[in-house]
Amino acid sequence: MKGDKKYILMFLLPAAAVMSIFLYYPFFKSVYFSFYRTTGFFDKKFVGLDNYKRLFSDQMLGDSTLHTLEMMVYVLVFQVGIALLLAVLVDHIKGGKGFFRTVFFFPVVISGTAISLLFVLFYNYQFGLLNHILDSLGFEKVLWLDDSKALKAVSVPTVWHYVGFYFVLFLTAMSKIPSDFYEAAKLEGITSAKKTFLLTIPLILSDIKVVVTLAITGTLKVFEFVWVISRGQSGTEVIGTYMYKKAMVDQNFGYGSTIAIYIVVFGVVLSLIANRLLKREEITY
Repeated sequence: MKGDKKYILMFLLPAAAVMSIFLYYPFFKSVYFSFYRTTGFFDKKFVGLDNYKRLFSDQMLGDSTLHTLEMMVYVLVFQVGIALLLAVLVDHIKGGKGFFRTVFFFPVVISGTAISLLFVLFYNYQFGLLNHILDSLGFEKVLWLDDSKALKAVSVPTVWHYVGFYFVLFLTAMSKIPSDFYEAAKLEGITSAKKTFLLTIPLILSDIKVVVTLAITGTLKVFEFVWVISRGQSGTEVIGTYMYKKAMVDQNFGYGSTIAIYIVVFGVVLSLIANRLLKREEITY
């Protein structure tokens, strides 16, 4: 038994070291910097809780939080919803599941920056694909990235990027459901639609919770899509881009670190709320 513990520790220590260097150390360093006002990496002054007090009066942080929440709604409704719908449809077919796994998962392996540049070409007013189609059909060109449309335009590639990832998670969860459950439902005369809502979804509820949590935390980390497509203009400013501007553009690492702590706390609170809303007695198998 002691020998087993030795090997277990031997395999766990490298992962623990990597997590400590790239996760825990930066987090606690951010906590440390959040108590300082900085004008550079080395020029800092201790200000106590002033940065945290500033959070409550920062209008731009409030606006960026609202933009992030709006994008989160799009992600939860469309990204998670489409992934679940695709998983249900593919689960009902007998062959070709591997093909659909590959096709739908492919966008996930593409860099978010590359996808963003692709959508820049789509949205360009002068020579973009969308306006070219509208112009060829006799319609007026649209300014896709004005303040009223920009956030929705940026949300489209954000949603599309990770649909395949959640699709694979849902499909994998559905593949673990014993076929006896479906055979019993068929004998009871339960149709396909009812089978999905009364059997499949309750059986994968724990997986849905995981996906919802990943979607919430993933939205809080959105940066490259907003930055590349719209440069974080006022109508699309999200928490990630606002933190970057404060820390890297304004060189105020203290307040940027405070916003980073705010993102962590905000994400934890939203995840707890989501899990509480989805809380119910799960069916086990």
